[in-house]
Formats: sequence, C-alpha cells, structure tokens
Amino acid sequence: MAVPGSLRRQSASRGLVSHCTHHHTVVFLLTFFSYSLLHASRKTFSNVKVSISSQWTPSCRNSSAPELWPYELWNSSHLFPNAEEATLFLGTLDTIFLFSYAVGLFVSGIVGDRLNLRWVLSFGMCSSALVVFSFGTLTEWLHFYNKWFYCCLWVVNGLLQSTGWPCVVAVMGNWFGKAGRGFVFGLWSACASVGNILGAFLASCVLGYGYEYAFLVTASVQFAGGVIVFFGLLTSPKEVGLPELGADEDEVSVEEDANRPLMGNDDVDDDDRNYSIQATDNDNQPKAIGFFQACCLPGVVPYSLAYACLKLVNYSFFFWLPFYLSSNFKWKEAEADQLSIWYDVGGIIGGTIQGLISDVLQKRAPVLAVSLLFAVGSLFGYSHSPNSKAINAVIMAITGFFIGGPSNMISSAISADLGRQDLVKGSSEALATVTGIVDGTGSIGAAVGQYLVSLIQNLGWMWVFYFFILMTSLTILFISPLIVREIRLLLHERRLRMLAE
Repeated sequence: MAVPGSLRRQSASRGLVSHCTHHHTVVFLLTFFSYSLLHASRKTFSNVKVSISSQWTPSCRNSSAPELWPYELWNSSHLFPNAEEATLFLGTLDTIFLFSYAVGLFVSGIVGDRLNLRWVLSFGMCSSALVVFSFGTLTEWLHFYNKWFYCCLWVVNGLLQSTGWPCVVAVMGNWFGKAGRGFVFGLWSACASVGNILGAFLASCVLGYGYEYAFLVTASVQFAGGVIVFFGLLTSPKEVGLPELGADEDEVSVEEDANRPLMGNDDVDDDDRNYSIQATDNDNQPKAIGFFQACCLPGVVPYSLAYACLKLVNYSFFFWLPFYLSSNFKWKEAEADQLSIWYDVGGIIGGTIQGLISDVLQKRAPVLAVSLLFAVGSLFGYSHSPNSKAINAVIMAITGFFIGGPSNMISSAISADLGRQDLVKGSSEALATVTGIVDGTGSIGAAVGQYLVSLIQNLGWMWVFYFFILMTSLTILFISPLIVREIRLLLHERRLRMLAE
C-alpha cells in the first residue's frame, strides 16, 4: 500500500536525523569548505579586475596617474594601449576559464566515477592552487606579462578546478540519501557563496599591498585545504564500516519510500521503486554508467540546458559584479568587493529555504519556476538601483535569493536526484557523471555569456540586465515540461487526499 505523502515526509525527517553520525558532519564540512576554497580563488580574480586592468594599461592612460616620460621606459612592459582592451581581455580570460572548466567537468565526472574521489579532489585543489599562484603572484613578482601565458595558465586552471564539483557532490550523495536531500543539499550548496564571500574578504584585506598578495593568500589556503582533504575525507560510509545508503531499506518500508529520488517514475508500483546507491554485494564494485547513457536519463537534458542559461546569469554576477559597482557607481574597488558579498548572502538563504520547500512538496520544478519568475522582477529592479550602497545591497541580496537559490538547487540536490533515479539501479557510479554533464553544460553557457557581457556592456549596463532577463526566461522555458508534469502530480495528490478525508 502506498504511504501517504505527509507520513512520507515525517519519516524522511526522522530517517535523516537517525542516520546522521559524526562522520556525516565531518564529510559535510570537508566537502563544503573544499569547494568554498576553490570558489574563493576564482572570486579573487573577479575582485581584482580593476587593479589588474590598471597594471596592464600604460600609466599615462590612467586618469589618476601622472604621465611619465620617456614613454618607452615606463610602458614597454604593458599589455594593452587602453583600459577598454584590457577589460575585453579580462572577459576573454573568464570565457577561456569557463570553457576549459566545462570540458573538464565532462571528463572529471567520468574520472570521479572510476577513481578514488578523495585523490581526484585533493589533486585538483593543490594543483589549481599552484596555477593560481603562478598566474597572479609569480608573474607580478617577476614582472612577466604575456597574454598567451595567461591564457594557457587559465586553461589549465579551469581543467583542474573542474575536479571539484563532481567529486564533492558524489561524496555527499554517498553519505546523504533522499531523506531531506533538498534541505541538506540546499544548505550545503551554499559552499560556493561562502567561497565567494571568503574570496572577497581575503582580497579586500590585502588588496592595498598589491593584487598579487590576494592571489598569494587564497592559493596558500586552498593548497592547505587540499592536503587536509587528502588525509581526512571519507568518500563513502563503507570506509568506516557503516551501512551504505539503502542497506537497511528492508527493515523500514517507510524509509525506503522516503529515500527514492524525486526523478523516479510515479506510475510504477512501490515494489519497483527500490534502489540501492551501492551494490548489495560489496565484493563487486558497481559498474560506472556510460556518458551517453547518463545523457539519456530522464530530466538530464532539460535541466542541463536550463542550467546553461541560469549559470550564465549567476556567473556573470560572480565575475562582473564588483567591476560593475566600481565602473557604474564610481565606488572604490575594495568597497565594491565587500558590497558584492550580499549577492552571495541572498543565494545562501535562497538555496536553503527553497530546498526545504521542495522537500515538503516532494517536487523541485515548481519551486524553481516561482523563484525564477521573481528573479525576472528582481533583475529589472536591480538594474534601476540608485546610487545608494544600502539600497543596492538590499536589492542585490533579493536578486541573489531568487537566482542563486535555483542555481544551487539544480547543481546539487537536483543533480543528486538525477544521478540516483530508478534507471541506474545497480550502478552507484553515476552521480559524478550526471553532475559533470549538468554542471559542464551550465559552464558552457556561462563561458559564452562572459564574453557576451564584455561586449554588451559597451552599449550600456542596462542592456546587460535585459540580456540576463532573457536568459532567466529561457531557463523557465527549458524546464516547463517538468514544471507542468510536477504541478499535475501535486494536484492529483491533493485530490487523493481530499477523497481520503
């Protein structure tokens, strides 16, 4: 007999609490802060764009600097004749990073399902830290400025950083089941926003000494985090003798229903809904799912296309918000860095609350749709924000709530749902691959977007916001079939409850 939805949700909450150990807490914190450190190093680059642009531009072209002669002596080592070309190259670097990051995500997801997740994650963190140090600190100390060298370093950095997200989501998927996944992953996915805040804070603290020290600090902290992950992260419960997810489903049938993913087929019998995140035979390692098999799973393509549009908007705020505040309102770079934190604060709150609501409804798509509709209005409102730091911060946080929240849900909880659905029974090694596909497609969209933003902003920032509104609307369009399907299911469940009463 089917379990009522209210009982299912209550049992899900009890299951989440009863199965949580100190190992779960350690895994939660280690994966959280490992990805936070990766994002902090990315945020550093966006926070020092003004300083880098000034360094790469001849001093006589900077309005705040005196004209120094002879010209050949003072300006021979600079890269660009004016700030406009320097800004365009910074946008090109963002695009290069995101394209290589996208390609790396597709590969890293496959590699993560076949190698030890702890090794892959630790290698990516430590190697990326060395590349960031070379890009921002070593080149400045040696006064070595070369466009092709910067491009090559950023390609390598994108590939190395791509190891992070598929690995941490897969580890979390191994430790935390469907019970309360929306809330747990919504809270946990704040790691990217916390990393942005940490990166902005570290950069603003040392920016007065030179932008190279911002790269030095974040790279050092990230390298140390990679070492801690290598020695401390547990990738699955079986490493400490704990039962794997789904192992005790026969004992409590209600928990079995609570642990099935949202992406499962609601028309099948309850007996067909059982699935195991790990194979029942621990002696046999589950076979990893193929790339094209993962693409054919229900919901993967629509959510991937939707995330391509949404991540474009979210990462445009990530890469360009401090620059926008400095250039549009003429605020100091350090002040703009600190103010941009409020967008991430809104994303943290949005991801947690919306994940909790999706757990209560047992549906994700309708929650996303409502949030994205409000996001369109908040984008229009933020584009007309006055020259007031307090008002700007409030509208920025609201915008982050409605954009960052859905972005966090798609990249974490929904990716976990997609990678744990019924069609991957017997193949626990699918989550990293599915996560790589969703996030990789999103990164391709974000990569294209960063270059477009660098071009569109020459027409005026208002046109950039119109572009963001268009992309947010396309996000809703791509998942509209899922939205309609899940709303129909909600109405059907409501009618059944009314008849039962």
